[in-house]
Amino acid sequence: MVSRVIPVDPFDLVIFGGTGDLAQRKILPALFRRHCAGQLPGGERIIGAARTAMSSADYRTVVAEAIRAHAGPKACGGGALEAFLERISYVALDALGEAGWQQLCSALEGTEEQRVRVFYFSVGPGLFGPLAERLHRYGLATPQTRIVVEKPFGHDLASARELNRTLASHFDEGQIYRIDHYLGKETVQNLMAVRFGNMLFEPLWNSQYVDHIQITVAETVGVEGREEYYERAGAMRDMMQNHLMQLLCLIAMEPPAKFDPDAVRDEKLKVIRALDPVEPHHIVRGQYQASLDPEAPHPSYRGLVGNPRSTTESYVALKAHISNWRWAGTPFYLRTGKRLVNRSSVINVMFKDAPHSIFGAEAGRHANHLKIRLQPNEGITLSVTIKEPGQGGMRLIDVPLDMSFAEALGTEGGDPPDAYERLIMDVVRGNQTLFMRGDEVEAAWAWTDPVIEGWKSRGDVPKPYVSGTAGPEDADLLMRRDGREWRGINP
Repeated sequence: MVSRVIPVDPFDLVIFGGTGDLAQRKILPALFRRHCAGQLPGGERIIGAARTAMSSADYRTVVAEAIRAHAGPKACGGGALEAFLERISYVALDALGEAGWQQLCSALEGTEEQRVRVFYFSVGPGLFGPLAERLHRYGLATPQTRIVVEKPFGHDLASARELNRTLASHFDEGQIYRIDHYLGKETVQNLMAVRFGNMLFEPLWNSQYVDHIQITVAETVGVEGREEYYERAGAMRDMMQNHLMQLLCLIAMEPPAKFDPDAVRDEKLKVIRALDPVEPHHIVRGQYQASLDPEAPHPSYRGLVGNPRSTTESYVALKAHISNWRWAGTPFYLRTGKRLVNRSSVINVMFKDAPHSIFGAEAGRHANHLKIRLQPNEGITLSVTIKEPGQGGMRLIDVPLDMSFAEALGTEGGDPPDAYERLIMDVVRGNQTLFMRGDEVEAAWAWTDPVIEGWKSRGDVPKPYVSGTAGPEDADLLMRRDGREWRGINP
């Protein structure tokens, strides 16, 4: 099956922080792959902007190297790279000063009214305000302007509110795109299709039929290269407050009236506001220790960040409740961590047992289980109960109905689309469905802040766990107290 590619309208894109890691690993390769797919209209201008002094020719060399390294082995043939580089230019400017801004004005001159302008803030949050202010002062902001801001969007509720106020003083909410790359993943978007496009699931999607839901985002990598940031943030701020919160919203939200950006985000906001405060005994924090595998040695978290007394968590698991009619009494178990046994993002919807078994106690307990794999090997597995083949009575077993998206959609062997490809094109199209709204960000922090303040006031220390395992044992106890168990962190 070949996906349909719809070209976007002509646009200009300026990447502030154009020489940085995110631009080279994600933004520029994503744009190039959209060029290869035929989605870029031709004539668009892509301008890198940073403090480093270099010519446009030198910057094109940087971009070419980044694309060869990160765009995939099948993306650079047939002169495509050379054609793409013709659209690239560079301006050296100071986000906190005045140097370079007139040159940027000249580079964008002539298309003020005709085309979309995207300014990608691939920089630290401290530069959002100065950049937004200068875009207006130099007349670069037009009615067709959109700005893209990366996380972390705030460190807590107060800082998130301040950032929102700063951006709102220069741009309308409809011009601000707060990007969360998790929402660009094909399988994450399929959560809405599975829920609201299939009559099979929606009538069962409530506390009457669902026993509990597990959301797991496990990583095998540590915090290498992000030590300073991670020591200030921790897993709660880095992953739980945004990525896992968004997955929770998509799983738990009510059906919106239509597939419209604000209608979808209104329903997500209702979920966040309905979350109960998390009880202290429903939270487990962990911190990884050094690897015990001599063939794959890894330092401990404390050794890597250079702080032998660090109390920053690299793992967090918690039990949450949503106080509304749909989900009252159904627990949601969320966990995320680094240096775990496998890389896996998965949602497990565990249905209740049948109210009465006609097959007797010897048949055992069997319940349906819907597993939504976000990465790797994206797909959906539905566990159903059948009779075990053979003679000798009615023996029941659970078997999976497994759909791998790569197999079902004929994309095996191809490079999986990167989330940034979809999200950047949505910015150009003006579609905010997969981007967080300001009130949504603030509501998430309002729920997260008391959790963090609680363990700080109690002086909680993260539980140690060995690198390459499933996390601290206390996380297993969190489930066992309720007579449940985590589904394995499997590929």
